[in-house]
Order: sequence, then C-alpha cells, then structure tokens
Amino acid sequence: MLLPTVREILRMDPMADALPEVLAGEGGLDVLVRWVHVAETADVARLVSGGELLLATGLAWPRDARGLRSLGRELAEAEIAGLVLELGDRTPVAPRPLVDEFRDAGLPFIVLHREARFVAITEAVHARIIDDQTVALRARDEIRELFTGLSLRGSPADFIVAQAARALGCPVVLEDTGHQVLVAENVGEGEAELDRWEQRSRAAHRGAGEPGWTMTPVEARGMRWGHLVALPGEPHPAGRSSVLEQAAVALALSRLADRDDDEWIRRSHDALLAALLGRRFSRDGGMAARFEAAGFPVAGRVLAGVAVRSRTGRVEPGGAARAVEAATAAGAQAIAAAHPSSPGLLVLVVSARAGRPAADAVAEALASGDAAVVGVGSDAHGIPGLLASVEEAVELSGRGAGGRGRHAVVQRAESRPLLRLVTAFGDDPRLQEYSERMLRPLIEYDLANDGDLVEVLRAYLSHPGNRTRAAAASHLSRSVFYQRIALIEDLLSLDLDDGETVGALHAAVLARRVRG
Repeated sequence: MLLPTVREILRMDPMADALPEVLAGEGGLDVLVRWVHVAETADVARLVSGGELLLATGLAWPRDARGLRSLGRELAEAEIAGLVLELGDRTPVAPRPLVDEFRDAGLPFIVLHREARFVAITEAVHARIIDDQTVALRARDEIRELFTGLSLRGSPADFIVAQAARALGCPVVLEDTGHQVLVAENVGEGEAELDRWEQRSRAAHRGAGEPGWTMTPVEARGMRWGHLVALPGEPHPAGRSSVLEQAAVALALSRLADRDDDEWIRRSHDALLAALLGRRFSRDGGMAARFEAAGFPVAGRVLAGVAVRSRTGRVEPGGAARAVEAATAAGAQAIAAAHPSSPGLLVLVVSARAGRPAADAVAEALASGDAAVVGVGSDAHGIPGLLASVEEAVELSGRGAGGRGRHAVVQRAESRPLLRLVTAFGDDPRLQEYSERMLRPLIEYDLANDGDLVEVLRAYLSHPGNRTRAAAASHLSRSVFYQRIALIEDLLSLDLDDGETVGALHAAVLARRVRG
C-alpha cells in the first residue's frame, strides 16, 4: 500500500493554506503516515498505535516544562509520524520543551501560522489513503490473475520470471538452493547485477546484504527448490513482496508439473548457450558474469568447446547430464545443451584449471557412448576465445563418418589449422566481407534456384583430391556431382584444381559456416 508521507501531506491544499512551518525533525518528513488523528488530550499517547500524524491546538496540554517534556517522550515512544500544532490565541508559540523533545527524537514538529480546518485535512489525507488502498487491492487482484493464468497454462520458469520482472520494473533472478542463477530477467546490458552473485546472495540471506533486495522462497510440499530475488526498484501498488510471492507460487506449480527433476537447470543451460552461440550479449564481461552466476567459472580458467554429433540424429534424453558427469569425472566443470539450430548436436563448454587434458578426457568419455563424431575446440581464455572454441568444435563435429564399434571419431582443432585461423578472426568484418565476395555467385544461385552449390563446394573442399568421397558426402551420384562442380567453376570463374584457389575458397566457406 502506497501511504502518503508527512512531506506530501504538508503540500496538500488544506494544509498548505495554513502556512505550515517545520520546527523540528526535518529528517523525518519522508516517514509514511498511516492515519491522521485530532488529539487534544495530554494522554493521547495511549490512544495511538503508531504511524499517525496528530493535529492539535494545544488546548489541553500541560503548561509546565516537565509535563511538556513527558508528553514529548510519550509521543516519541508511541512512534507517531509527527505532530502538527495550530498556533492561536491559546497557544501563540510552540512550547519550547516539547519542540526540544521532538528534535531529540528526530520526529517532525510542525506549526500552522493560519487557522486550519482539521476536518478538511483529515478528509483529504484519508481519501488519499483509501484511494491508495483501493489501487493496492486492484493491483493485487491483477497480479494474482496474471500468475494464476500462467500456472494454468503451464508457462515455463523463464517466462514466469520475465513477467515478474516486467511487473516490478526491475531485475528479477531465480536462483537454486546453492545460490546459482537459473534465470535472470531485466538485467542491464552490462549484466553487472550478476557480478559475484553467489557471494552477494549469501550475504543477503544472512541479512547482511545490499539494501533494496526482496526475496521469497520457491517451495511446495515441504520441498524448497530455490529463491526468487527482486533487485532494487520502485514500489509496486500491490507490494513488491506480494508480486514475488504470487510468482513464486506459479514457479512452484510449474516445478511440480515438470517430469524431469533437472528441468530448470536444463532450460537455464539451453538459454545460456543459445545466448553465447547467437551472440546475444553486448559485452564480454556481461556474458562472463552470466556464466559465473550459473556456477561456470570463467576468470583464470582454461576454457574449451566440445560438440557431440549423435548417431541417431537427435540428442538422447539425459545426454547433457551424462556429458556434465564426464566433465566432473575429468576434474572440470561444464554446461551442456542441445545446439539451438541442430537437433542432433550436443554442445558443451568446459572450464578447467589444467586445460587440454580435461577437454580431451571429456571427449574420450563421450566418444564411447552414442556419439558419431566428437569435435574438440582449442583451449581458450575469456568469452571471445570460448565462442571461437565452440564454433571450432561444432564445425569439427560435422566432419568424418561415425566411428565403428564402440567409439566415435574424435576431431581436434589442432589437426585443422585453417579452421583455427578462421575462428580466431571470425568477428573481423573484413573476413566476412571476403567470404561474401568469394561465394556471392553461389549464394545467389542457390537462393534463386533452391540449390545446394555452397554445400557441394564444402564437400569438395573437405575431401580434396578425392571426388568419389566428396560426392558421397554430398549424397549425389558422381555424374551429378561433376555437373555441380563444373557449374561452380563457371559461376566463380575459378579453377578448382588450383591449390591457391582451393585454399582461398576453403577459408571463405569456413568463415560462412562459423558465422552460421
């Protein structure tokens, strides 16, 4: 409920017309006023319950200094919001002992230099309070309706958190019981709100955190899954705690409906890797903060990307969990998720102190499962390096036939120096311009004729000197494949038997694939 402050009441017309003057307690003018009460008796302190702004003429006050000081102490102990005295014939000046007591307590003491209509003042303030209560009730109904609807529709956790953040107009975070971020909505472009999240969250739960945080548990049937946290923001008519509580109920119902116990973590990792691969971040530091908040250390670690292409053409249920277990067994930490645009591809980001041995151990462990090809990117440091390493791994996973027997083919970036060069400069616009210029005739032909010349060229470049294997990789007969190659040479006006030409085109194709 948005109650008025003493300062706001002083600006209302019935009060302002009486020429108010603050004699003490200027620092308390922003305290909230629960009610306005006319009080003339000397024992008024026992009649109030705190938060009232009292109006008086001083008619029945004590006249001696001792009695006035006692009255001031009693009112301060009753935690009133302030005292307003109308000056007049009976009380031409404010009693100094009473003013001193209010000043010592930090309570507002206000005098009115003109006659005031106390009825008009109380009427105006109470109308404001009742209006605010009506607004608050309406807002609570709207919030309850919003999150009840989300629950009935089975909305996922990230959407529920996004609606809470939109309603409050501030960042809202869903964390697990280990203080790792699962969902973060409405964070700034730099995502500084997530910096050192675990330390800051633990301090907040101990009651020693930053001001302005609002937290509520997400729990049901005696089980707690985490907390919903709203960072500092403007007040909400329904109350910030009320909004969070309704969102937490919706999250708990969503969690109970999930068949997979790791559903929230899986969705969190899906979103995180999709943001990385889709380059949906404005600052490297912000992306690093998101990974760190999710429990994936970036600073001071050796990072690598691993991509696993399955034999079945789809990521098997539990595949991501098994991949993370393999990383843990290798002494590393990992996040795994299905590639957002390739259903048969599982992508991992691996963080380790030792570097290469951890990524290799993860790759070997995954190669004995249902994988056909495992690609391992270069060791990297920081977000740009990690992105390049993942892109290398994805590209490598598209090469080579499935392994025979129990093990898959493991492709490593060290064996592909041109790929490492292209990914190292993948964000350079000059490289993209070069790729576009080299391949434009093929791209435009494919778009106009629903063709496959770029993919045929890629197969040719992947199997230099062996057109039979290249044709098989293109799923074309040799005769049709040769026709495609001849058309490519005509459109590009290049000789595909020239080594320098092949190298230049290979770099262009890799640059196009790495950028999606």
